Amino acid sequence: MTARLAFAPLLALLAAGCATLPQRAPSTRAVSRPGFVIAANPLAAKAGMDVLQRGGSAADAAVAVQAALGLVEPQSSGLGGGAFMTYYDARTAKVTVYDGRETAPAGATPTMFIGPDGKPLSFATAVLSGRATGVPGAVRMLEMAQRAHGRLRWSELFEPTAVLAEQGFAISPRLGRMLAGNYAELSAPDVVKYFSKPDGTRLKVGDTLQNPVYARFLRRLASGGANVFYTGETAARIVERVRQGPFASSMTMADLSRYRPVKREALCRAWQSYTACVPPPPSSGVSTLQLLEMLGRTDIASRGPGDPQGWYLFAEGSRLMYADRDRYVADPAFVKVPVEGLLDPAYVASRAALIGPSAGPPPVAGKPPGAAAVGADATREPAGTSHFIVGDSNGNVVSMTTTVESIFGSGRMVDGFFLNNQMTDFSFSPTEADGRPAANAVAGGKRPRSSMTPLILLDAQGRFAGAFGSPGGSAILAYVSKTMVGSLMWKLPVQGAIDLPNLVARGSSFGGEVDKFPAGVVAGLAARGVALKPGQGEDSGVHAVLIRPDGQIDGGYDKRREGVVLVDEKRTPVRR
Repeated sequence: MTARLAFAPLLALLAAGCATLPQRAPSTRAVSRPGFVIAANPLAAKAGMDVLQRGGSAADAAVAVQAALGLVEPQSSGLGGGAFMTYYDARTAKVTVYDGRETAPAGATPTMFIGPDGKPLSFATAVLSGRATGVPGAVRMLEMAQRAHGRLRWSELFEPTAVLAEQGFAISPRLGRMLAGNYAELSAPDVVKYFSKPDGTRLKVGDTLQNPVYARFLRRLASGGANVFYTGETAARIVERVRQGPFASSMTMADLSRYRPVKREALCRAWQSYTACVPPPPSSGVSTLQLLEMLGRTDIASRGPGDPQGWYLFAEGSRLMYADRDRYVADPAFVKVPVEGLLDPAYVASRAALIGPSAGPPPVAGKPPGAAAVGADATREPAGTSHFIVGDSNGNVVSMTTTVESIFGSGRMVDGFFLNNQMTDFSFSPTEADGRPAANAVAGGKRPRSSMTPLILLDAQGRFAGAFGSPGGSAILAYVSKTMVGSLMWKLPVQGAIDLPNLVARGSSFGGEVDKFPAGVVAGLAARGVALKPGQGEDSGVHAVLIRPDGQIDGGYDKRREGVVLVDEKRTPVRR
């Protein structure tokens, strides 16, 4: 069932339970509501819905969705990658973040992406190297969240996807488009082997892809838990694969066995009439909040999608946000990240005041209160990743962004899943010309900076009011913020806000969907110094749900990918 067909019952059914959402009090019990899944692939959404209809919770369904995405959308995420989950507990009205970001092996060094010539490696070289892979975090994180919030047994969450892997599935148009593209990873031996027919030609849209190796791994994972991934034969195969050249990794079995996800307090700030909650660093959620707060100090809300000045304000606010983000956001266990300074009202106002009548040179990072002297950043983030939202019948909600980083990650496969290339989310150059270290430089055990920002909104009473998220590399921040501006400032339906053309302004680059803007907007932007060019901005994958002040439920999916909304019309109760 597509989102277009399924969302009408979602609106009708969710509205019935909206008015009785719980207050922010630990003693308040959740009420029965219909479960729903919004995911980037129909087969993955179906896996999650199957769990909900068997009485599983949102956390249970998230495990099933991720396992299926790794099979049917391997170009974007998988068990060999990492993720951030923002979780709303309906009983306590508390928002918690589960950080499953990958970590650098203990032996990683700041110069690991510097070549023999003393210069940073090209991305195409680095992404195919053994050093590209960080210690995967998604499986341990999902196990942590499911233990805390699950209702079914872990062993009950994988079998439908294991069967699908054995029987095979039809390659979707988007996966087929990736296989027909021009990406470095398509030359990787494991990618070539996995996507080749017996005659040596590459699989295409509509062809059946089977993965019995993945099916066997899922069954071992189901019976043995996350230790099956992080110790024993699978861990040994991961280490063996990444320690092969070129540019072999230093990863060891100890790196895998020591990996731990982090349960973090959500970073929340008042915005409009809501409270917006995002993952703290190493996620860039702080930057999403900063951009939204900057825009709130302009008159963008009185504009609209047909007004070039509104888009101009969005572009200039984005550039200021990215300048700060690129300079300061990194792993807080290694670097002092000035989170409070970046969101300090006076500092935000001073940054917003820099938006003039026309765009000038690329803005430089500001000096927020508490900021350390760190160097410039040289991180490149391709537009990969996936996002999904799950709500269960008791009102618990998962907003999760998950990734193997680039297309098919590093292109290296173990036990039927691709390994991430998340180490390339670090700055290749560890220092600036003057010797100041980059905040996002490589270090052993460090988590690379992430653009993933799965967001949950609360209303004035602390009740669930919405969820937003998207894939897209560094453009995630622009995609999510655009959708929130469109739906909450310009008062568009959420689907209309998702459908708005994307505009990604960072440094000297102004990329976007030039042909989709209303008449006069592109020319109006050019008159203000914003010369839009086709580029990054065409492959968002936004999913969003919003409870409007009148109690109506609004939401949608990104038609640029293969989004789908499924609803548990039987209103299956979650077991307690």
